[in-house]
Amino acid sequence: MSTRSLEDVPEEGPPTPSASPGPGFRTTPTGSRNKPASIRTLGSGRSSVIDGSSLRRTPSATSSPVPVAGALPKDKSTRTLQKIRSSPKLPHDTEVEAAPSTVLYWSKAPVFGVIPSRTMRAHTVTLVDTTAWLFGGCDDKECSRDIFCFDTETMQWSRPDTIGETPPPSRAHTATLVDRKIVVYGGGQGSTYYDSIYVFDTVTRRWSRPAVTGPTPPPRRAHTGVLYQGKIYMFGGGNGMTALNDVWTLDVSNITKLRWEEVQTSGRKPGHRGYHTANLIGNVMIVVGGSDGKDCFNDIWCLNLDTLRWTKLLVDTPHRRLSHTSTQVGSYLFIIGGHDGQRYKSDLLLFNLVSLAFEPRGTLGKAPSARGYHVTLLADSRLFLFGGFNGTTPFDEVHLLDLAAAAYLPQVTHFDIQLPE
Repeated sequence: MSTRSLEDVPEEGPPTPSASPGPGFRTTPTGSRNKPASIRTLGSGRSSVIDGSSLRRTPSATSSPVPVAGALPKDKSTRTLQKIRSSPKLPHDTEVEAAPSTVLYWSKAPVFGVIPSRTMRAHTVTLVDTTAWLFGGCDDKECSRDIFCFDTETMQWSRPDTIGETPPPSRAHTATLVDRKIVVYGGGQGSTYYDSIYVFDTVTRRWSRPAVTGPTPPPRRAHTGVLYQGKIYMFGGGNGMTALNDVWTLDVSNITKLRWEEVQTSGRKPGHRGYHTANLIGNVMIVVGGSDGKDCFNDIWCLNLDTLRWTKLLVDTPHRRLSHTSTQVGSYLFIIGGHDGQRYKSDLLLFNLVSLAFEPRGTLGKAPSARGYHVTLLADSRLFLFGGFNGTTPFDEVHLLDLAAAAYLPQVTHFDIQLPE
């Protein structure tokens, strides 16, 4: 496959496809606070089982009329009912339509405080307990090196004081949570690409540069990283000359002394790409979409992190996407927005990890406008969407997708993933 630099297409306009990567390379499902499920490979590795507590649904009980002591006689009961029906209605009774009980509902978050103005594009947001930590990103002029806090319960933004050596201004980096520390790797600004590693301690609010050994990967941005058994698995991205499809591990078992190692995988490999997403589902890293600077991809790949074997999923109705986000919600991936090679999108795609198929799901409320390079994360029963870019305008707003009406989704922790050979 011929490849081009991920920088061949200007960021200011709709990518063809290109531009700065969607953040979500947290896309270690950093957003989800559920305990990650484990997958064990069976037989030849075609079937993976996620072990966890299964969801049990209790059928709703049916009730039958029961005599009530002291009930009104039938004639008085009828007169009382007629009086209630004739009572004046509140003004909003006929103006507000009740939402169906099983839909997903969009709304704009009522944020306040010190808001990161117009830099929420190709940034990262990492959830620690109920606090989301935003780092970097860019507006239409320059990149940011600031870090902000967002309280997912009060909706308040703040800009904490930090100590230590702050990373340079950056976009399209990864930010992976290790215990209560955020490991920031790669990214860049303008024509500069980074291969540096910084660690931010969310408790002491100190930046540091740990010692790193082993061969160093080429500088890159638009890559992804997921944490598995003490190692961050980095995949893809671009180095300014070409898109990449290599896999590296960063051993973070000792956060003060890190070690790089290039991973040799088996099986047919995905094409070179950046602007994709990667989610850790048990012991499998699932990669969705992306771009090589020329084509916008609609494929989905799985890397078994125990066997290091790639598998391509066969999807009946694929969707081209780059600069989108993908967040695990139970046995689904919620894929939001991005670019399809022609235009920015505002739709929500649900990918069922059991049937390995996309499922239609409607939403109510006011959905975010079409965009890419945003971040999504799951906190309790709400999916938060931060910022984004539509080709001309960077956004600084926060949107909420309320999952309360489908609260069972995040609770599903037991399901099978059947991978083809």
